[in-house]
Amino acid sequence: QVQLVESGGGLVQAGGSLRLSCAASGRTSSSYGMGWFRQAPGKEREFVCAIRSTGGSTYYADSVKGRFAISRDNAKNMVYLQMNSLKPEDTAVYYCAASSRGLTTIKSLYDNWGQGTQVTVSS
Repeated sequence: QVQLVESGGGLVQAGGSLRLSCAASGRTSSSYGMGWFRQAPGKEREFVCAIRSTGGSTYYADSVKGRFAISRDNAKNMVYLQMNSLKPEDTAVYYCAASSRGLTTIKSLYDNWGQGTQVTVSS
Protein backbone atom coordinates (compact mmCIF):
# COMPACT_ATOMS: atom_id res chain seq x y z
CA GLN A 1 0.00 0.00 0.00
CA VAL A 2 1.24 3.47 -0.91
CA GLN A 3 -0.06 6.62 0.75
CA LEU A 4 -0.08 9.79 -1.32
CA VAL A 5 -0.48 13.43 -0.32
CA GLU A 6 -0.67 16.21 -2.89
CA SER A 7 0.14 19.87 -2.34
CA GLY A 8 0.82 23.03 -4.33
CA GLY A 9 -2.58 23.77 -5.82
CA GLY A 10 -4.07 27.23 -5.86
CA LEU A 11 -5.42 30.10 -7.93
CA VAL A 12 -3.38 31.38 -10.86
CA GLN A 13 -4.03 33.61 -13.84
CA ALA A 14 -4.07 32.23 -17.36
CA GLY A 15 -0.54 31.95 -18.69
CA GLY A 16 0.89 31.43 -15.23
CA SER A 17 2.61 28.44 -13.67
CA LEU A 18 2.14 26.12 -10.71
CA ARG A 19 4.13 23.21 -9.37
CA LEU A 20 2.27 20.37 -7.71
CA SER A 21 4.00 17.98 -5.36
CA CYS A 22 3.05 14.48 -4.30
CA ALA A 23 4.61 12.92 -1.21
CA ALA A 24 4.57 9.13 -1.31
CA SER A 25 5.06 6.81 1.64
CA GLY A 26 5.23 3.06 1.73
CA ARG A 27 7.98 0.51 1.51
CA THR A 28 7.89 0.02 -2.26
CA SER A 29 6.66 3.43 -3.41
CA SER A 30 9.78 4.03 -5.50
CA SER A 31 9.01 0.90 -7.58
CA TYR A 32 5.57 2.14 -8.66
CA GLY A 33 4.64 3.93 -11.82
CA MET A 34 3.25 7.33 -10.86
CA GLY A 35 0.62 9.43 -12.57
CA TRP A 36 -1.35 12.62 -12.35
CA PHE A 37 -5.05 12.77 -13.16
CA ARG A 38 -7.53 15.62 -12.98
CA GLN A 39 -11.25 16.00 -12.59
CA ALA A 40 -13.21 19.10 -13.50
CA PRO A 41 -16.74 19.68 -12.16
CA GLY A 42 -19.26 17.47 -13.92
CA LYS A 43 -16.57 15.59 -15.84
CA GLU A 44 -14.86 12.23 -15.60
CA ARG A 45 -11.44 11.97 -14.02
CA GLU A 46 -8.94 12.07 -16.86
CA PHE A 47 -5.32 11.11 -17.36
CA VAL A 48 -2.80 13.96 -17.42
CA CYS A 49 0.66 12.35 -17.34
CA ALA A 50 2.65 9.45 -15.95
CA ILE A 51 6.24 8.49 -15.24
CA ARG A 52 8.03 5.15 -14.96
CA SER A 53 9.40 4.00 -11.60
CA THR A 54 12.94 4.81 -12.73
CA GLY A 55 11.87 8.14 -14.19
CA GLY A 56 13.22 7.17 -17.60
CA SER A 57 9.94 7.31 -19.54
CA THR A 58 6.90 9.55 -19.45
CA TYR A 59 3.48 9.83 -21.09
CA TYR A 60 1.40 12.98 -21.52
CA ALA A 61 -2.14 13.68 -22.58
CA ASP A 62 -2.24 15.68 -25.80
CA SER A 63 -3.98 18.54 -24.02
CA VAL A 64 -0.96 19.19 -21.77
CA LYS A 65 1.94 18.09 -23.95
CA GLY A 66 4.58 20.79 -24.16
CA ARG A 67 3.14 22.70 -21.18
CA PHE A 68 3.30 20.21 -18.28
CA ALA A 69 6.25 18.16 -17.05
CA ILE A 70 6.21 15.26 -14.62
CA SER A 71 9.28 14.29 -12.63
CA ARG A 72 10.15 12.24 -9.58
CA ASP A 73 12.83 12.08 -6.92
CA ASN A 74 12.87 8.52 -5.55
CA ALA A 75 15.38 9.42 -2.86
CA LYS A 76 12.79 11.81 -1.41
CA ASN A 77 9.71 9.75 -2.40
CA MET A 78 8.36 12.75 -4.26
CA VAL A 79 6.60 13.24 -7.58
CA TYR A 80 6.17 16.65 -9.16
CA LEU A 81 3.99 18.20 -11.82
CA GLN A 82 5.29 21.45 -13.29
CA MET A 83 2.45 23.22 -15.07
CA ASN A 84 3.26 26.14 -17.37
CA SER A 85 1.16 28.28 -19.72
CA LEU A 86 -1.93 27.39 -17.74
CA LYS A 87 -5.34 27.79 -19.33
CA PRO A 88 -8.80 28.14 -17.77
CA GLU A 89 -9.62 24.66 -19.08
CA ASP A 90 -6.86 23.27 -16.83
CA THR A 91 -9.06 24.11 -13.82
CA ALA A 92 -9.70 20.88 -11.91
CA VAL A 93 -8.86 18.86 -8.85
CA TYR A 94 -5.52 17.19 -9.53
CA TYR A 95 -4.84 13.72 -8.16
CA CYS A 96 -1.58 11.87 -7.73
CA ALA A 97 -1.79 8.10 -8.21
CA ALA A 98 0.49 5.07 -7.97
CA SER A 99 0.38 1.94 -10.08
CA SER A 100 2.01 -1.37 -9.18
CA ARG A 101 1.71 -2.26 -12.89
CA GLY A 102 4.28 0.36 -13.84
CA LEU A 103 3.94 3.07 -16.46
CA THR A 104 0.35 3.29 -17.65
CA THR A 105 -2.28 5.79 -18.78
CA ILE A 106 -5.17 3.56 -17.68
CA LYS A 107 -7.01 4.90 -14.63
CA SER A 108 -8.22 1.48 -13.45
CA LEU A 109 -4.63 0.21 -13.18
CA TYR A 110 -3.77 2.72 -10.49
CA ASP A 111 -4.02 1.15 -7.03
CA ASN A 112 -3.52 4.14 -4.79
CA TRP A 113 -4.80 7.72 -4.92
CA GLY A 114 -4.21 10.93 -3.05
CA GLN A 115 -6.98 13.20 -1.82
CA GLY A 116 -6.45 15.76 -4.58
CA THR A 117 -5.48 19.42 -4.75
CA GLN A 118 -7.53 22.16 -6.40
CA VAL A 119 -6.08 24.13 -9.30
CA THR A 120 -8.06 27.12 -10.53
CA VAL A 121 -6.97 29.13 -13.56
CA SER A 122 -8.67 32.48 -14.05
CA SER A 123 -9.06 34.10 -17.46
